[in-house]
Amino acid sequence: MKKEIANWGNYPVMKSDEHSFTYLQDMLDYVPSADGWIARGNGRCYGDASLSPNTINTTKFDKILSFDAEKGVFECQSGIMLDRVLEVIVPKGWFLPVTPGTKFITVGGAVASDVHGKNHHVDGSFSHHIMEMDILLSDGALLTCTPDEHADLFEATCGGMGLTGLITRVKFDLKKIETSYIRQKQIKADNLEEMLRLFDEYSHFTYSVAWIDCLKKGEHFGRGILMFGEHATVAELNDRQKQDPLRLPAKKQISFPFNLPSWALNKLTVKAFNRVYYAKNMRKVIDNVVNYEPFFYPLDVVLHWNRGYGKKGFVQYQFVLPPDRKDGLISIMKRINERGMGSFLSVFKLFGKQDSMIGFPMEGYTLALDFPIRDGLFEFMNELDEMVLQYGGRIYMSKDARMQPGTLQAGYKRLPQFLSVIRKYDPQGRIRSVQSDRLLLTKPSTN
Repeated sequence: MKKEIANWGNYPVMKSDEHSFTYLQDMLDYVPSADGWIARGNGRCYGDASLSPNTINTTKFDKILSFDAEKGVFECQSGIMLDRVLEVIVPKGWFLPVTPGTKFITVGGAVASDVHGKNHHVDGSFSHHIMEMDILLSDGALLTCTPDEHADLFEATCGGMGLTGLITRVKFDLKKIETSYIRQKQIKADNLEEMLRLFDEYSHFTYSVAWIDCLKKGEHFGRGILMFGEHATVAELNDRQKQDPLRLPAKKQISFPFNLPSWALNKLTVKAFNRVYYAKNMRKVIDNVVNYEPFFYPLDVVLHWNRGYGKKGFVQYQFVLPPDRKDGLISIMKRINERGMGSFLSVFKLFGKQDSMIGFPMEGYTLALDFPIRDGLFEFMNELDEMVLQYGGRIYMSKDARMQPGTLQAGYKRLPQFLSVIRKYDPQGRIRSVQSDRLLLTKPSTN
């Protein structure tokens, strides 16, 4: 039965035949005869990577298969969400090795997007912690792959946007923790120059991230708030926190009740938001200990916050530049500033070294921005694409809904190798998405 689906950006929207499953045998029977399909988890990627005329919804395929609480090894079906994983592992003294800014994604989605977090410069991306996984190929074969066994399939699946097959099982290692709390340091940076200096000065922290005001001009251009963190030890907790050091945070959530009208999002409202957000920290430096939830998942407290961008939806634009191209970061931010295209959520992070076949991270600076859909936006983003490529960068496919094929080809040097792998394991071209067709990674169905 066809239903209307969209991912987190609510753009684009399409009708799809959605197939859910609880047992692996259901997919072993379905996949060999299916054509034009893509796996889809909780729909938290922003663009069109998990949209297709036929989607396989994995969210009911969500069982925990094993958890070694002594060694910190977790094994699960691909449809389980990170919030459920955290509920099981944190009380036992473990944490996710890498987590994105939301816990409402599936483990399979974390693999397909090769998600990164605030600790990439220390711990790499999610793929660095996968021990093995099972992938259901388009012909119905089920393969177990590791970094050494079927290594080409393994590497192409990590960040491959689901184009190699249906991920069914993932086994990965965890991070040992003493408490569920984070020792946090927040620092206000007066401008971009100070922000970059502070990132270098505090690079020894495991976790680092910053919010940037993209609309401020003059001497305060690029001002923002940096947040650094470490998993707190028991000794660093106060007396109340020590009573239950591995306590799960209370579930306090509100819901955005409706789509805001498009006119509510404009340069003036973004400026006002940025002014208030920057002013919320009364002191230059704040040191405190907080539960992991507000540090890693500040937006998860607001369900359906994507409705704040209006019915037309929004796109997130995330790029990475090499570490020696700070000039490129400044130029791109100035272009955004000049055009008044500032974003409520402008998130800046550091990446460590990574040389993946198709994964997004590489050593350097990454900036993610949200843009509500409006006239002229895509033309402006094409301009940004040219600048990103000029400075040796690339765009994140998991956030993309409009990139042109040439931009992908220029940014991902190992793309031909990736294409050869997906054609090796899916020679009939049965697996495809709206994104893969748009980027010429797959050939659209002629049916």
